[in-house]
Amino acid sequence: MHTLFRWLSGLPLSVLHAIGGVVGWLAWGLSPTYRRRLDANARQAGLAPEHRRRAVAEAGRMVMELPRLWLRPPHEPITPPLQWREGAGLIDAALDRGQGLVLMTPHLGCFEICAQAYAERFGARAPMTALYRPSRQPWLREIVERSRARPGLLTAPASLAGVRQMIRALRRGETVGLLPDQVPPEGMGVWAPFFGRPAYTMTLAARLIRQTGATPLLMFGERLPRGEGFAVHVSALTEPLPEPPRDRAADDPDDLVACASVINRAMERLILASPGQYLWGYDRYKSPRATRSAGAAAATDRAPG
Repeated sequence: MHTLFRWLSGLPLSVLHAIGGVVGWLAWGLSPTYRRRLDANARQAGLAPEHRRRAVAEAGRMVMELPRLWLRPPHEPITPPLQWREGAGLIDAALDRGQGLVLMTPHLGCFEICAQAYAERFGARAPMTALYRPSRQPWLREIVERSRARPGLLTAPASLAGVRQMIRALRRGETVGLLPDQVPPEGMGVWAPFFGRPAYTMTLAARLIRQTGATPLLMFGERLPRGEGFAVHVSALTEPLPEPPRDRAADDPDDLVACASVINRAMERLILASPGQYLWGYDRYKSPRATRSAGAAAATDRAPG
């Protein structure tokens, strides 16, 4: 597999995306489970048929571009060059505040490019710590960990230790990156509406923002047509998180659901701006997996600085 990944990483992005379009339709046609889930999730969000068809091919393109992104030499610039379409000034302003920055990226477009894009432009000023869940496949885990060991980019596991690492980074005025539409382990989320259906949603993003005073921003790596590269979009939350309750515990269930709902609505708005590039085949409505690290989210209430 290493040899195949290495070979694929050397192909032009346009070729990888062309192959990826075919791969996406093959996966849709050969897997009834995947096909039903993608169609059901897209219909739940009210997607038009043309957007659903595009999402099938875009999912394959996402897979095929990964070798190029993961195996890019750490000190070489991203090619084709990134286009920062909007929002770079929001990142500058957040870093000027010095209270940390929480960048939230859904499974939209090339979400893998977001951390690399940030590190390339802002990493020397304030590194990013990205939350990740290690692959269960040893060969893939090695590739992914190596790909994310880049200047200005650090990683934190989805565990109690990782939560503490992110809090320390924010208190230093640095940045953390999260995929808030990723289903967290049991005990690290709440059930909140996502496109009108309850989805188990992480509470970590809201906890980090509240505890540290960090600035929340949304980030999306748009996949450009014909292998022309990627365009980065950064935007602010249009709806603020609710104020923490003064007369209730910090982990009040109603308050956590309210916070998760605000973030889910922000994800919905971002996704619907480019619905053909969302990963609708992701099992967003599944039940969380059990884990011994179920207390990790609560660590934000007691982790040292």
